[in-house]
Amino acid sequence: FNITVIRDDIKVKSVRSRHLGDGYAYVRVGQFMEKTADDLKATLDKLRRENGGVELKGLLLDLRNDPGGLLTQAVKVADLFLKEGIIVYTDGRIESQKQKFYAQPRGTEGDYPIVVLVNSGSASASEIVAGALQDHGRALVLGTQTFGKGSVQTITPLENGGALTLTTALYYTASGRSLQATGVKPDIEVEEPRVKRRPGQPSERRLLRFREKDLEGAIVNPEGNGSGSGAVLQDGDGLEEEREDLTGSEMDKLSLKDWLEKDVQAARAFEIIKTFDVFKAAHGIEPKAKK
Repeated sequence: FNITVIRDDIKVKSVRSRHLGDGYAYVRVGQFMEKTADDLKATLDKLRRENGGVELKGLLLDLRNDPGGLLTQAVKVADLFLKEGIIVYTDGRIESQKQKFYAQPRGTEGDYPIVVLVNSGSASASEIVAGALQDHGRALVLGTQTFGKGSVQTITPLENGGALTLTTALYYTASGRSLQATGVKPDIEVEEPRVKRRPGQPSERRLLRFREKDLEGAIVNPEGNGSGSGAVLQDGDGLEEEREDLTGSEMDKLSLKDWLEKDVQAARAFEIIKTFDVFKAAHGIEPKAKK
């Protein structure tokens, strides 16, 4: 059979948002693309206008299932919420691979409370942002441990027109933590919502979440955490069931009440953001960044 294919520009919306009421807001970053930081800033400005021009009381920053993207955009996004200090740095065997990226006071958002949502699908650039905000005590991180993609690749062109990709450095957060294999561990661990199996899906086959450390040949974390041997899909009982992703366009179709009932992580984050200062003090959560 024949299929007609029409070329077109596919525009991916990297930033989504919604009001949570009473000055609280939710922003979802799906991927770090060329204009993500600008789009995020414009979204926050729009949310303030819709809030009567008054500063936000709190923000849920959703980085779940965000696979990453451009390092420059991760730095700019983190810089929106930090006034000073190291956002992330790289360390490798040669001096040219050692870089430090700093926050600047200009253009920094207001000092409203932030809860960052992460899961095992949060990788690379999203881990840099979550780790930076966590280390500086700017935000609480809630969810499950992130993917752990903390390596830097350098592409070297070859004479035959091809290219060679080499891992040349590792990413470190402000406190000196390597993201490789371990990722970002949340301040508050909350498992993701589960869903019923799709019709016809065999009960003995279940989706298993995996991370960087489970991949064959994964680089070991410098602090000694080794690689695992997890599989993407296995047979048998006792494995994790498939979990529902309510962080995309499906969320836009639900009312706030229905969404929070289905998304236990977002609901828990919303509860915390409303008593943010009390919660931080009660749990003794302080900045981890080096002085």
